[in-house]
Amino acid sequence: MKIEKRRNRRHSLSTKQTSIAYRVFPEASNASEAAALEIATLVRSRAAEGRTCVLGLATGSTVVNVYSAMVRMHREQGLSFSNVVVFVLDEFQPMQPECLQSHVRFMHEHLFDHIDLPNDQIFIPDGTTPQEQLAEYCLKFENEIAELGGIDMLILGIGRTGHIGFNEPGSSTESRTRTITLDAMTRIDAASNFFGVENVPRRAITMGVGTILDARRIILLAFGEGKASIVARSVEGEIAPAVPATFLQQHDDVEFFLDSAAAANLTEIRSPWLVDEVKWDDVMVRRAVIALSQSVCKPVLMLTDADYNANGLQDLLAEYGTAYEINLSVFRHLQNTITGWPAGKPDRPDTVFPKRIILFSPHPDDDVISMGGTLTRLAGQGHEIHVAYQTSGNLAVFDDDALRFAEFAADFCREFDVFSESLQNLTSSMVHAIRDKASGSVDSNEVQRLKGLIRRGEAMAGARVCGVLDQRLHYLDLPFYETGTVRKKPISDRDVQITVELLREVQPHQIYAAGDLSDPHGTHRTCLDVIFAACAECQNDDWFHQTAVWLYRGAWQEWAPHEIEMAVPLSPQEVDRKRDAIFKHESQKDRALFPGSDAREFWQRAEARNAQTAQIYDQLGLAQYQAIEGFVRWKGFDA
Repeated sequence: MKIEKRRNRRHSLSTKQTSIAYRVFPEASNASEAAALEIATLVRSRAAEGRTCVLGLATGSTVVNVYSAMVRMHREQGLSFSNVVVFVLDEFQPMQPECLQSHVRFMHEHLFDHIDLPNDQIFIPDGTTPQEQLAEYCLKFENEIAELGGIDMLILGIGRTGHIGFNEPGSSTESRTRTITLDAMTRIDAASNFFGVENVPRRAITMGVGTILDARRIILLAFGEGKASIVARSVEGEIAPAVPATFLQQHDDVEFFLDSAAAANLTEIRSPWLVDEVKWDDVMVRRAVIALSQSVCKPVLMLTDADYNANGLQDLLAEYGTAYEINLSVFRHLQNTITGWPAGKPDRPDTVFPKRIILFSPHPDDDVISMGGTLTRLAGQGHEIHVAYQTSGNLAVFDDDALRFAEFAADFCREFDVFSESLQNLTSSMVHAIRDKASGSVDSNEVQRLKGLIRRGEAMAGARVCGVLDQRLHYLDLPFYETGTVRKKPISDRDVQITVELLREVQPHQIYAAGDLSDPHGTHRTCLDVIFAACAECQNDDWFHQTAVWLYRGAWQEWAPHEIEMAVPLSPQEVDRKRDAIFKHESQKDRALFPGSDAREFWQRAEARNAQTAQIYDQLGLAQYQAIEGFVRWKGFDA
């Protein structure tokens, strides 16, 4: 693992002077550990001085690993929180504390129930406060912070609108703890936790921007590609109420803890040659040349020395000679990524053909959404294709769809007179469970299984369109997912062993896995971690040494052109076939339960992204195609 890249200085960029320090970590887990260590150090320091430590803490998936590390330090290192007072940033309003989505429940499940923090030292905004009492309640919350001398350290996340806490665009630096109407994008982002955006409360209680800025030390955590744009805007953009996180630039002691994906749009990461001297390896050269080509709107082979010199690439030109030589090297690399034979040609004596291939699909539709064209190509070229659906995907089925299937089952049994008492009770139970379900509540086990079967049938139909045989479809139903809620269990040995057993059964020559980490509920990231853990267990098996692991994207994000190592072009007919395969996922058609940041249907997203990749290749001066699916090869355990 690479050492973290620390950015603690004030960055002198070509555009403006940034005032927010940041650190870029190899993985989100490294950033979470670092944040937890800072908290622990402060808690111990205050305890040694006989002083109270006042923390402000956020909720949400971003901070889960921070709290897990704090719990571990308490259990294994004796870290005591008896001298700590915690103020939680915000809460939905109205919200009952026992609800699945309440921040009270979140904080107790992830932190408070596992450490020695006294209950009377916990302050969480009360989502049950009557409307007419809210102003008085918020003032009391502010006064409680002030009476304790203010917040020593505040842990923040960031929303796609740039909100911190629930301070939406338009919030001012004078704002204090108050109620606020949630932005539409914030409610969409929260929809997965509430089983649909229509169930998300429209209001919340939040610490104000002024309250946040009064904290003595602020750490903001942001992970994943989906946060890259807002992170860059917050760090490098002008201070503006439209992006509340930019107000953090006014704070004397604030630091962003980022993984590499969330940092990708920062100038020092995106275009480091504009900031400082860089080491010109092959990847950095490709990044620079492709960025230059796109900036000046010229194909790669037409870039000139003047283009390089005028766009901050004098050092590259000086190190490698003429623009022509650099252009030719990058162009040849891009050209060599394009292949119509993603698993190799049959007439090559040094390769196995046909190959055994496993495509891991986190949800039951990611296979066809993200690489349906390549899947069709591999099957058509005669390879032994296995598709492993890692989770049931039952969470993403609307209740109306499940009710229709439950009622169909009841009608079918009556029509054909196969209605045993047990079957009658089962179908009746499912129908009533769905009809009587309160919004935002968990499905019964029977309804969860019914929804899983709906997704399974759709997956089978979609894979058939691509030419994959039914007997080569594997429904892993990994246990970490089967909670009935968006909040999943930690990865267990059983999750890994299920995957190891399939790998050793098939012994694949190629593995395809989802490298798209921007899905709204984190399942892709977890599923990829399971695959890597399984590969680690199999890495000394004889068959594994000839296995290549390829990472695909497409459902939420696409690989940048300098990252792509295999580009599979699709014909118009293959694009149509891919669309037909996606259409088989009828429960996800028209309106997905968890749409994420992109309001388009999945087939529209996939086609647009594949077409855009093809257009980029065309603009760089390569052959013109209808669409391209891109892949990056996983470099293994030494990467």
